[in-house]
Amino acid sequence: MGLFKLLKRPDTAPKMRRLINLYGPYLGAAIRVDHIADNWQSTTVSMRQRWFNSNAVGVHFGGSLFAMVDPHYMLMLMRVLGPDYMVWDQSACIKFIKPGKGKVTATMTLSDQEIERIKQATAGGEKDIPVYKVTITDDAGETVAEVEKNLYIRKKHHD
Repeated sequence: MGLFKLLKRPDTAPKMRRLINLYGPYLGAAIRVDHIADNWQSTTVSMRQRWFNSNAVGVHFGGSLFAMVDPHYMLMLMRVLGPDYMVWDQSACIKFIKPGKGKVTATMTLSDQEIERIKQATAGGEKDIPVYKVTITDDAGETVAEVEKNLYIRKKHHD
């Protein structure tokens, strides 16, 4: 069974967090989902630096930095909007600001206003392509990388 089918099953945020933390690519990169809000509108992830997630110059591997934030806006919106909406990742871009060392963290959030904006934008069956920016910081609070995620959202059946 694919991860997508498994991720559709958990009915609570804590169950989802536990399942994602068992996902092979996250285990292999030492990525951890630290928290998912009960209303699915916030997710915090972190990654501690280990020998197996460091690159040739001794800092966090860029692919692991991207992987730690990659699926979360899509997963949150799937839960918040429900089964009447199609939610897909459309594109992404990562900008490395400074070398990442030690523990890095990122928090992704969705406001009530953003959710309402999406619902209004897609009410008649139109697509919406929101852009979300995620900042990955180190323990000192300094920015290590910025990720821009574009999603594709459309209501499956409109009135």
